[in-house]
Amino acid sequence: MNRTRSLARRTAVVAASGAAALVLAACGGSGDDTGSAGHGGHQATDSASAASAPASQGRHNTADVTFAQGMIPHHRQAVEMADLASDRAQSAEVKKLAADIKKAQAPEIEKLSGWLTSWGETVPAEGAMDHSMHGGMEGMEGMMSAEEMTALGNASGKAFDTAFMEMMIKHHEGAVEMAKTEQADGAHTPARKMAEDIIASQSAEIEQMKKLLGKN
Repeated sequence: MNRTRSLARRTAVVAASGAAALVLAACGGSGDDTGSAGHGGHQATDSASAASAPASQGRHNTADVTFAQGMIPHHRQAVEMADLASDRAQSAEVKKLAADIKKAQAPEIEKLSGWLTSWGETVPAEGAMDHSMHGGMEGMEGMMSAEEMTALGNASGKAFDTAFMEMMIKHHEGAVEMAKTEQADGAHTPARKMAEDIIASQSAEIEQMKKLLGKN
């Protein structure tokens, strides 16, 4: 009788242990599934963030549009001034400076125009606007007036060199201020990078022209 009771007890303990093991296994499985789902959720979030990164670089705001629409006529006028130097400048240094300005700014005009087109914005037309600031405010941000451009076109030799550098210093200073505004307020990454390049290159050219004027 005692042996029978003992056997029954052992059977009950084994059965209970087996049941407990099954419960633990089920709980463990559930925990793994939850963790896996949670990890998958993080992966989905990370993937979404990665996908949105290039998109954020492509976004733009009003400051970017203003920068592009203002810098296009600004650059066009600088290129026009640089073109005059080829057969009017006396100094080889001034001729090289003018060539460098044209080489840098002509491609930037194309980039700026491309951005405006892709944003569905108006690209400033060539012509009269080249001699006045965007919005018709002549003289703003270093732009030369039509009279100043005519006077430069009529100059030659050393007189041209001096006038060209004095006007281009003013012109560059205006461009640097426009670029600083873009860096502070713009959202389009490539436009802000262009602004950074403009500040660096044109600030260096301003210093170069000041030194050349001091030699005159």
